[in-house]
Amino acid sequence: YKISACCNWLTLCLSGTNTSSEYLMRLLVGDVTDDDRLRDLERRIQSAKQGADNGEPKLSDHHSAAHLAWRMVIELVVGLAIGFGIGYGLDSLFGTMPLFLVIFIFLGFAAGVKTMMRSAKEIQEDATARGVENKEE
Repeated sequence: YKISACCNWLTLCLSGTNTSSEYLMRLLVGDVTDDDRLRDLERRIQSAKQGADNGEPKLSDHHSAAHLAWRMVIELVVGLAIGFGIGYGLDSLFGTMPLFLVIFIFLGFAAGVKTMMRSAKEIQEDATARGVENKEE
């Protein structure tokens, strides 16, 4: 039990949680009741909730922009892949190897670009709405 208490004490100390030093010392000694543990848990949950409600985005702007860029790239590649698959399938079915492949690759590219533009428009509308909300405050 002492080894477990020492491991718990060390974990709480190193994790930087909002735990009182009195609780940590009683945990090390082994004089902690379930009520003490419950109060400490409630205090840490409340501290975490207050830290989460600060209104700042969880990701930095760099990561958010990278996420959006990858989303657009994937939309374009998926459009091309679907066009390639349909074109290759039709060419294999009808025996006209390059004809449908080329046509559907271009159609897939157009569909991917259209989806990218729709995503960019949604992102711009969200950014404009956030800008308006920030100005109102």
